[in-house]
Amino acid sequence: MRLKKESRGDRIYKIFIYVVLSILAVLILVPVLWVMVASVKETSEHYGSPWALPSHIHWQNFADAWNEANMGGYMFHSVSITVMALAILLIVALPASYCLARFKFVGRKFLNTCFMAGLFINVNYIVVPIYLMLSDGDKWLKGFLGSGFLLNNHFIVAVVYAATALPFTIYLLSSYFSTLPHDFEEAAYIDGAGYTRTMLQVIFPMAKPSIITVILFNFLSFWNEYIIIKTLVTDKNAWTLPAGLLNLMQAQQSAAEYGPMYAGLVLVMLPVLILYICVQKNLTKGMTVGGLKG
Repeated sequence: MRLKKESRGDRIYKIFIYVVLSILAVLILVPVLWVMVASVKETSEHYGSPWALPSHIHWQNFADAWNEANMGGYMFHSVSITVMALAILLIVALPASYCLARFKFVGRKFLNTCFMAGLFINVNYIVVPIYLMLSDGDKWLKGFLGSGFLLNNHFIVAVVYAATALPFTIYLLSSYFSTLPHDFEEAAYIDGAGYTRTMLQVIFPMAKPSIITVILFNFLSFWNEYIIIKTLVTDKNAWTLPAGLLNLMQAQQSAAEYGPMYAGLVLVMLPVLILYICVQKNLTKGMTVGGLKG
């Protein structure tokens, strides 16, 4: 059987797509590489050509950003809050998504509608009501227990992060779970496995690409978030990396110390880049397989 020859129009279209993708890749990579180069320049070198390479690698910028600007403490807070938020999110979202996708019960359509509606709510629009609710709760706790713990609390921030990420996470996971065949579950039930064991040992391993996709997307969201942390945590020493970076940028710009500022930017970007490199294959698989019906 002869393969259809590629037409001239198809070749031109492919060339056009490659050119556009190459331009987009350059537009993304150049700023990232520029920031990395700028992070190892001395302060005096920032007043010359912005495209000039550094005379030598000045690692002191990272030491100044890590110690003097407290970026090390900010990173610890970012890691702890992100890990707690992801753990809470997965503990709640995975069983909920499995039940919504695989079982029929009263109220299922209503719950799906509520989660779908949650996709259209931007957390930045409701951060002030969340703050007022927690502030009122703290006032009540102070009158009842003598002290409050809802504000300036990293665990509460993690709960807020997880709660605001639930609609998207449940939507993505339930869509993936619904594509999995029922044969594996039925075989597990015949072998004597219960619902919980089937979910943990059969369904979740099969949904690994989708779960990794959810983890990466929410990691990016939690790691780069700064509005909620700055609203719910008033203690600057308890901020996360994005909020601390904003404070660092304001301080370093006024002091004309650009090296530590760019070093702080690299410290924020580096964990995200490393994580993406590690999971990019599973990420692509999770985004494509979820759209197929099995």
